[in-house]
Amino acid sequence: MTAQMLEKSLMTRRLTVRLARDGDDLHAVQHLRWRVFFEEMGAPEDMGADPANAALRCDRDVYDSLCDHLLVIDEALLDAGAAPADAVVGTYRLLRETVARAHSGFYSSGEYDLSTLMARDNEGKELLELGRSCVLPQYRTSATISMLWRGIADYIKANRIGLMFGCASFPGTDPDLYAPALSYLYHNHLAAPDQCPRVLPGKGVSMERLERGTYDERRAMFQLPPLVKGYMRVGARFGDGAFIDHAFNTVDVFVVMPVDLIADRYASRFSAAA
Repeated sequence: MTAQMLEKSLMTRRLTVRLARDGDDLHAVQHLRWRVFFEEMGAPEDMGADPANAALRCDRDVYDSLCDHLLVIDEALLDAGAAPADAVVGTYRLLRETVARAHSGFYSSGEYDLSTLMARDNEGKELLELGRSCVLPQYRTSATISMLWRGIADYIKANRIGLMFGCASFPGTDPDLYAPALSYLYHNHLAAPDQCPRVLPGKGVSMERLERGTYDERRAMFQLPPLVKGYMRVGARFGDGAFIDHAFNTVDVFVVMPVDLIADRYASRFSAAA
């Protein structure tokens, strides 16, 4: 993709959202994830990617073939002559409970104990794991995030989803850099006991890095990544413990989003999109 294509697209963005349809779509998603996770965020290639993936500049794993993949596409880039793979600017990976149970479980079960979620009676509705979320830097706007959530809204209605969960990340692997933010989430936004996965022993740290009242909550809020703030605005709660993900050079927190408890001011928008 040339600089002229990108410049033209930035002035005339036409974003659409849909699920991946074929292998070419999946390859575009994997290439986008490589650009964000490895090239931008600095995930170490010797830990987070095998040589074949590095040669193809793709982030891929065994879960990709089991999941649905949500794509945000800039149609203006296609009009400007960009390759289809270069027009995919945002993505989410979606794994339904029935699929996870039929195969190797949820991806995040390697980081957190999900037994509290798996044992819940969801009244015939499914759990949905959201993962591998990423957006190109120049597209990290409310418009792109709205497109992703519009696609998720369609998906949860079509598949009778009762609760969504996944991980959100802080850059780097030192949790003490984010001591105020992690402590704030622990003190104010911890999930209810029956919806509160805990980080697996030996794979993470306590989120309560500082005692309540010993840190500036305004600074804590400032430290929260935009994605975490977005989840909070739709009523999300958080699991117990932060996972240190050396493969992707991040500190992860577990996010729980019951569909029926989405904040009132977002519920109408969520339903309308669906």
